[in-house]
Amino acid sequence: MGSAASRDHLMKLLEPVVAAEGLDLEDVSVTSAGKRRVLRVIVDRDGGVSLDDVAEVSNAVSAALDDDDRMGSQPYTLEVSSPGVDRPLTEPRHWRRAAKRLVKAELRDGSVVEGRIMAADETGVVLSLENDERRIDFQDLAQGRVQVEFRRFDDEDDFEDDDEG
Repeated sequence: MGSAASRDHLMKLLEPVVAAEGLDLEDVSVTSAGKRRVLRVIVDRDGGVSLDDVAEVSNAVSAALDDDDRMGSQPYTLEVSSPGVDRPLTEPRHWRRAAKRLVKAELRDGSVVEGRIMAADETGVVLSLENDERRIDFQDLAQGRVQVEFRRFDDEDDFEDDDEG
């Protein structure tokens, strides 16, 4: 069985398990690591994923895998985590969860825009650009990526005056 078929099987097996924990299954991958394999399960939800969430879904996923023989008898390590900041934004829920974040969006016409996500619904996203706001329908978007910001000066709570000696 090819890796794409194996991934599809794992997605179908684990999607209801992850959903029962109140999370979305974003991706599954199996990679070799020496004599072992690593099964990576990426989960997310609105409001983010806590360490307790990861532990609970990890136990549920492990139990489901024990009841299914798809991973075979070769040892593997299960890793459950939330998506990294470099994950492409391809689904409406990805855009919604990245609200207030700075993104670079590639449009299907080949152009690129950069702005802050102000709102997102099932049909599109509103970006705050340099001088205005622009709504872009998802049908016009290829993908987007969150841009790493080391400082945001619009959140007063994030900064304290360090001038005191």
